[in-house]
Amino acid sequence: MTAWRCDSTVSPPVRHAVLLLIASVLLSACAAPKPAPDGPRSPGAEPRVSLPTEDPTSVAGEEGSRPAPTAERDGTEPSAPGRPSSQQPGSGPASPGDGLAESPGPGPSDSGLASPDGSGNAEGLAGSPGSGTGKAAEGTSATGAPPGTAASAQAAQPPEDPLAQGIPTPGDLKRLDFRGGEPRVPVRLMEGRREVTFSPRGRMRLRFGGPDDKVLDAAAGTRWTVRVTQGTPAVLSARVQLAEFRITDRAGMQAALEAWREKGLAVRTQVLGTVYGIAGKVIDNRRTLLLVDEVLTPEAAGRRQAELLRSHGAQTTLFEEVRTPASAILEVRDESGAVVGLAQDRLDAETPDGAGFDVRQVEYGVGYDFHGFEDRTFRGALQLVVDRAGLLAVVNVVPLEDLLKGLVPAEIFARAHPEALKAQAVTARGEVLAKVGIKHLADPYLLCSEQHCAVYRGRTGEAASTTAAVEATRGEGLFNEEGRLVDSVYSAVCGGHTEDNDVVWGGPPDPSLRGRPDVIGPVGGHRLPASLERWLTASHLPAACRLSSFAQPSKFRWERRFTAEQVDARLKRLGVGHVQALALTDRGVSGRASVLTVSGDKGATQVRGELNIRRLFGMLNSSMAVVEAERDAEGRLTGWLFRGGGWGHGVGMCQTGAIGRAEAGQRYQDILRHYFNGAEVAPIY
Repeated sequence: MTAWRCDSTVSPPVRHAVLLLIASVLLSACAAPKPAPDGPRSPGAEPRVSLPTEDPTSVAGEEGSRPAPTAERDGTEPSAPGRPSSQQPGSGPASPGDGLAESPGPGPSDSGLASPDGSGNAEGLAGSPGSGTGKAAEGTSATGAPPGTAASAQAAQPPEDPLAQGIPTPGDLKRLDFRGGEPRVPVRLMEGRREVTFSPRGRMRLRFGGPDDKVLDAAAGTRWTVRVTQGTPAVLSARVQLAEFRITDRAGMQAALEAWREKGLAVRTQVLGTVYGIAGKVIDNRRTLLLVDEVLTPEAAGRRQAELLRSHGAQTTLFEEVRTPASAILEVRDESGAVVGLAQDRLDAETPDGAGFDVRQVEYGVGYDFHGFEDRTFRGALQLVVDRAGLLAVVNVVPLEDLLKGLVPAEIFARAHPEALKAQAVTARGEVLAKVGIKHLADPYLLCSEQHCAVYRGRTGEAASTTAAVEATRGEGLFNEEGRLVDSVYSAVCGGHTEDNDVVWGGPPDPSLRGRPDVIGPVGGHRLPASLERWLTASHLPAACRLSSFAQPSKFRWERRFTAEQVDARLKRLGVGHVQALALTDRGVSGRASVLTVSGDKGATQVRGELNIRRLFGMLNSSMAVVEAERDAEGRLTGWLFRGGGWGHGVGMCQTGAIGRAEAGQRYQDILRHYFNGAEVAPIY
């Protein structure tokens, strides 16, 4: 049964006085960080109203589950044709994203490893292609100020020691709500929808917002449909992003700035990311972007990228900004189809008892061959908001630990050794926190639930074994010697040797992300990359990812053949004509190549970037490969053979290797210490 409700037991003046008193006590005692304030109803716009007939007011004195405000920047990699994007396919560096999993339900088979899409910060061992994130191409300053403001300019020159300057507490963050001691994360379940149907699993409170904050109370099991009407898309502008530097790499940033200015290009810097403290630990994922100081439409910016590639050989990305937010009227209908209320841009649904929601026909695998729809169940609260296309997005606002319960089993085999599952839980927790202020900042959510960020199926995808691993490591993350959170990336199969971060994504070296042999026992006489062919053909190599009971020989070592015609077609846009020679060079410590030189009958060129090389050939398993021409008896070129090792970018933790190490008796702390160069597990909250 549905009922409108007005709670008048606490008058506004009394409620206001009580809240002031509580705030005063908390501030004086420093007992806890204050909750993040309620966010705007949509990026950059206060909601406007509302409901027909009755005039209920919000219920006082009960804690809601609204997330903190969102910013109006974004840096994403395309997840589907036709979706708004700030990063062109194959352009610029991307974070890790190929991995393992055997999550139940729709998706690839239980063979485990996802297709190697290097587009994410977690090449998860997932039941769908490589979960992870692409490096952001745009964002706000550490202060949350828009580019070009005084606050943004000041943030571009960060202090050497943020702690000495008084870094913000979790309560000051605009993207995460730390109510209850752990962050609540807004995760997009799907977007681009015209209508969505959902049911609460317990008593529901649906907030319409507006000046009166109108509320609808409903019983468990009732069915509700939200439709979007009168939608208008956001208006975007864009700048071309030339480079990205760690916040501490001032020398590198300054050198690049001067180099581009000498070429006659007007450039500027932009700080992306945030820095904050939790329980004495520093969470700092800031970086400085180097941008062309020319504001364009996204279409014109794409043409500018092509010009810079032709004239300077520069691989670039796009930095987009929302000039005018999207807007729409959201129409709420009950089971009979009757309209019971209207809201501007956003609706908030919560179950005060924490029962969560069933969401019908959740779209997944957008842009992949396993694309489909599935009814799913989620913990936490829901937001139904207008996306940048002026359509409907469904966002799950969920505590981080509950998020991990639905995420970890999609990143690694749930049947794996418990110590490997714990290692995955710790890395995934750090990875989520490392994305704060980096991704989807123009969107009304922090993360997405697909390969671009990390595969998440909610309660539907949970498994008892991975839930136990999350609970056993509650609040733990990886920290380096300076006490900074490690960017705990991972890939499915390293092939026996991990790789340096700067080889794969460029930028300065990260001391925690140094490539090293991943063998159990002595390495032997195989030295990389000089003897890569010998390494690839070595038999009985004691690599952790080969010895694991979950190892797949076709992922540890592999071959891919292409006909000459296929290669000519794939490389046609390079303009070199019929391809006559291919060479993989500029290899890292694992033998992974970062440059492909292509020669044809009309010229020669180079393709730079590990991910760009892999994409040219339909996502090679990795760039730890050698390539050779194949010819017929008359010596005519017939095709090309790639022979390689590993599946994914190879930076950070090797997921299959972690399982092998766990099976060899290593604890999760030791596993992580190995893959992240001595980093230590410590509590975040």
